[in-house]
Amino acid sequence: MSRIISWFSAGAASAVATKMINADVIAYCDTGSEDKDNRRFYKDCERWFGRPITRLKNERYRDTWDLWEKRAYLSGVKGAPCTKALKVEPRLAFQQPEDIHVFGYTADGPDVKRALQLCETYPDLHFRYPLIERGLTKAACLGLLGAWGIQPPRVYAMGFPNANCIPCVKATSPNYWALIRKEFPQEFERMVSLSRKLDVKLTRIHGERCYIDEIPADWPVTEPLAPECDLLCQAAEDLLTAQ
Repeated sequence: MSRIISWFSAGAASAVATKMINADVIAYCDTGSEDKDNRRFYKDCERWFGRPITRLKNERYRDTWDLWEKRAYLSGVKGAPCTKALKVEPRLAFQQPEDIHVFGYTADGPDVKRALQLCETYPDLHFRYPLIERGLTKAACLGLLGAWGIQPPRVYAMGFPNANCIPCVKATSPNYWALIRKEFPQEFERMVSLSRKLDVKLTRIHGERCYIDEIPADWPVTEPLAPECDLLCQAAEDLLTAQ
């Protein structure tokens, strides 16, 4: 028999998607490198869902830093190794052929594109995207969490668009790296050292690749996403209330 698996990422969107779906399993791929407040959000969501979250981990690596250092590789034209090793591989090992996979991709343009790419990459798998189905954006998900009294991970208020690993080597925006420098200076300096050692220029300024410590001190940072709610958001809240 097929299982419905909701893939929780400790972010706002995946939390709302999970709450909307009566999944058989709620699974979380632990990278070991998210902000410490994500753990608090994880526990809050377990209480909100009324059930435990299954934690999956690639035991070969302690965290992203361990992987980057062992492989001597950060990011390149083929992407970042941490995504495959710490998220995709645990998922592939856990899933079964007939499973239905629920992901928290939102109705925002980039997320819709990622959802379509996932379907194209894994044509034999079954997917559901409840947020896209209902037209809910990331801002709407933050609004829904607020309406339900669920405090999202603190990184959103800092200005980060997602509750991902700190830092994320897939990011090339100098605004993102300037924000890492501001909010997580120790991680920033650690990445400066590692990226210099491996000769990896992680960001772009005016179209040119450069090291993150070359970003000017007064460079602007990304701003927090403001929660919002509209008629679609209200409809989703009504759905959650009815459950």
